[in-house]
Amino acid sequence: MGRFELREELRAIYGAGADGQTTRYNAALDRFRDRYGPGPVHIFRAPGRVNLIGEHTDYNHGYVLPVALDRDVLLLARPRSDGQVRLANVEDDFEARSFAISSAIPAAPAGDWSNYARGPAQELTRLRSTGSVQVLGASVPGFDGLASAAPPFGVPRGAGVSSSSALTVAMAVAFAHFAGWEWEGAEMARLCSDAEWYVGTRGGIMDQFIALLAERGHALFLDCRPDADGNFRTRPIPLPAGYRLLVMDSGVRHTNTRNEFNQRVAACRAGVALLRQEMPGITHLRDVENIEWATLESQLPEAVSVAALRAEGLELGDLPNVPDDAPLRVRACCRHVWTENRRVLETLDGLGSGDIRRVGSLLDAAHASAAEDYRISTTELDALTVAAREVDGVTGARLTGAGWGGCVIALVPEGQVAEFTGHVGRVYTRETGREATIFPCSAGPGAGLVAVAEV
Repeated sequence: MGRFELREELRAIYGAGADGQTTRYNAALDRFRDRYGPGPVHIFRAPGRVNLIGEHTDYNHGYVLPVALDRDVLLLARPRSDGQVRLANVEDDFEARSFAISSAIPAAPAGDWSNYARGPAQELTRLRSTGSVQVLGASVPGFDGLASAAPPFGVPRGAGVSSSSALTVAMAVAFAHFAGWEWEGAEMARLCSDAEWYVGTRGGIMDQFIALLAERGHALFLDCRPDADGNFRTRPIPLPAGYRLLVMDSGVRHTNTRNEFNQRVAACRAGVALLRQEMPGITHLRDVENIEWATLESQLPEAVSVAALRAEGLELGDLPNVPDDAPLRVRACCRHVWTENRRVLETLDGLGSGDIRRVGSLLDAAHASAAEDYRISTTELDALTVAAREVDGVTGARLTGAGWGGCVIALVPEGQVAEFTGHVGRVYTRETGREATIFPCSAGPGAGLVAVAEV
C-alpha cells in the first residue's frame, strides 16, 4: 500500500475529519522514513478519552461511562529481529530511547516516556513465559518506532484525557501484533493496566477498556468488577441525538500529582479496611453500594494516616509515594465513590429515556462531588463549569479525568456550539487570564492496526 493511499482507512476512523488526518499521517510517515529508512511501516493508533461520568470509581470496582476521542496517539513501527526497541517521537521534547526485550526489562527513571513501552513489553514477555498468552516465536520481538501525538490531532498531554494510557495501549498493540498474539479487548486491557502499574500509577482499567473497545458514536458503560471468570460487563451506549459533547481544555496541567492520586487510592482502601471490621468479606467500595450512606458514614473517620492504620493491624497493600503520616481523607473520598456509582447508573437511565435535563443535573452533581469530596478540581476547572452552564440549553458540565487540571466537558445542543465556544472562551479568559482550547468530541473507535504503508 502506498503511503498516500490511506483515505479509506482514515475515513472509517475519523469520518469527516479524514482529510486533515491524511496530512498528519503522511507527515509522520516521512519522519519515520527519514529516521529509519525506506520499507514497510505498520501504523497503529490508540484514542484518548473523556469520561462522561464515573470519576475515580474504576479502581474501586465501580461503574464508568467513558467516550473515546477522535484525538489519538499514532505509533509507526517496523519489527526487528534482534530484540531491540528503538523509539523516537515527533515532539522534540521527547528524546530518543532504546532498550532490549528480556525477562526483566529495567524501568527508566520516573517520568521517562519510554516506560510506556517498557511496561507492555515486560507484561507481554511475562505472560508469554507463563503460557498465559500464545506468542509465536521464541520471544517478543522488538521494533523501530515513532510516536505522534502532537496537536491539533494528538491527545493533549496532562489534560486528563488519558494520553499516557493511549501511548501504553498503542505500544502494547504493536508488540502483540509483531508477536502474533491475537488478543481480545478485556485481556489486552488487563495487560495495559498492569503495564501502567509498572510505570508507577495505581489506577483502574477504564482508560484501557475504552481505548480498546470503543465504538464510533457511543460511550461505553463498563462495570469495573470482573466476574468469577475474570470477564467484565460492558455495553455501548449511544450518545444523545441533537447534542455535541464539548471538551474544554483549561490549559492547566496536573504535573507532580501522582502522590495525590495514590493518596486517593489509599483513602478508598482505608475505608474498605475499616468497614471490613464490621462487614467481613468486602474487598472494594463497590461491595457496600446497597448499604445506606448514613450507616457507612459513622464507621469512617474524617482523616487517618497509613501509620495509624498499620498500628491497628490494617494493611493497604502496595502504595508507592504515599507517606506514612499523610492524612487520608477517608470519609469524604468514600462518599464521593459511593454517590458517583449511583450517578452513573442514573445517567444510563436518563440517556435511555432521552431525559437530557436529568443527565445534565447528574453531571453537575458529579462535578460538585469531585470538587468538594475528592478535592481534585481547580479554580480554572470550576470557572469553566460555571461559564458552560450560562449558555442556553447546556444542562450540565463537569471535570473529566484524574483532576488537578485538564478538561471539563458539557453536553451542548448542536445549534449552540458556536455561541458556547465564544462565551466560555471569553468568560474563562476574563476570570483566569488563561486561554481555553474548546473542541467538539466525535466519539471514535478503539485502538488497533490502521494500515501497512510503504515509505
